[in-house]
Amino acid sequence: MEIFVLYLLGFVTAFVLSSLVLPLLRRTCCTYLADKPGGLKTHQGTVPTVGGSGLIVGIFGSLVLIRYCTHFPSGTLHNLRGILIGSLFIFAMGLWDDFTKPKGLSVWLKLSLQAAATAMLIYYGVVIEAFQNPWISWPLTFLWVVGLTNAFNLLDIQNGLCVTQAIVCTIGLTVITLPREYIYVNFASLAVLGACLAFWPYNHSKTHRIFLGDSGSNLLGFLIAALSLGYGYSAHSNYGFLAPLFILAVPLADTLFVSLARVLKGKNPLKGSNDHAALRLKAAGWENGQILAAFALAGLGSNLVAFLLTRADGLTTGILFALTAITGILLIYKLLQMEPK
Repeated sequence: MEIFVLYLLGFVTAFVLSSLVLPLLRRTCCTYLADKPGGLKTHQGTVPTVGGSGLIVGIFGSLVLIRYCTHFPSGTLHNLRGILIGSLFIFAMGLWDDFTKPKGLSVWLKLSLQAAATAMLIYYGVVIEAFQNPWISWPLTFLWVVGLTNAFNLLDIQNGLCVTQAIVCTIGLTVITLPREYIYVNFASLAVLGACLAFWPYNHSKTHRIFLGDSGSNLLGFLIAALSLGYGYSAHSNYGFLAPLFILAVPLADTLFVSLARVLKGKNPLKGSNDHAALRLKAAGWENGQILAAFALAGLGSNLVAFLLTRADGLTTGILFALTAITGILLIYKLLQMEPK
C-alpha cells in the first residue's frame, strides 16, 4: 500500500475513533470526571473532563492499525513503543489527577511521575540527538519533555488554547518531517492531529462541551515533546537541530512568561495563579476567539521559522533568531504591562 495512503488512513482512523468515543465518554463518565467553575475556572456549569480519554483511544487505535498495515524500518518500532508506553503512563497520571480534583496531585508528585515517563523514553532511545554525550543529552531530554508536558498543561487555562496549539505543532511536525519519511514520527503526528481535530468541536460546543482534563493536556504535551525528538532536522542545514525550539515556541514562551510574571511578583513559579498571558489578554478586553487566533497565528509563524531553519545557512539562522528574540521580548514586555483581574 502506498505510504501516503497509509498516512491518510492513520489520520482518518484517529479522527473517526475519537469522534465516535467522545460523545459516549461524555454520557457515561460525566459523573466521575467533571470540572466545576471556581477560582481561575470561569466556565458555566459542570463540564466533563474526558477529552484525554477520547484522544488516547483515537491515537492508540490508529497506530495499532497502522502497525499491522505496514512494516516499520528497523529500530523505529522500538522508539515508538517507548513513546506509547510513556504516553500511557502520563495519561494514567493525568487521569489520577482528574479523579482527585479539586485537590489533585501535588506538584512534586506530578513532576516525579513525568520524569519517570521521560526515563522510559530515554530507555527506548528517544533522546535529544544533537549531543552525543549522554551526560548532556539525557538531562536536556528530561528538561525538554517534562517542561513541555507542563507547558501544554498551562495552556489549558482557556478553553481551546491547548488543543489549538497541539494542532498547530503537529501540522508543523508533519510538514517538516514528511519529505524525509521518518515513519513513526509521521504516523504518530498525523494520529495526534486527527484526534485533536475530532476533539476540537466538542471543546467549543455550548451544549456538548468536553474539556481535555489534565489527562488530555499532559498527554498532548508529552507526545508532541517526544515526537519532536524523533527527526534529524539537520539533513539540509547544520542549524536545523534548533527547529524544535520554534515548532514548540508558543508553549515554551507561554510557560516562560507565566514563570517570569510570578517570580516578578514574588510568587512561587510552580504554584497556580492568574498570571497567564491568555488571562491578561482577556482582562484587556480580548474575546476568546481573538486570543485563540492570536496564539494560533504566533504558532504558525514560529513553525514557518522552524521550517526555514532546516534549510538555512548561518547568516539566515542568525537573522531569524534575532527577529524572533526581539519580537518575543517586545510581546513579553507588553503583556507584563497588562494586569490580570
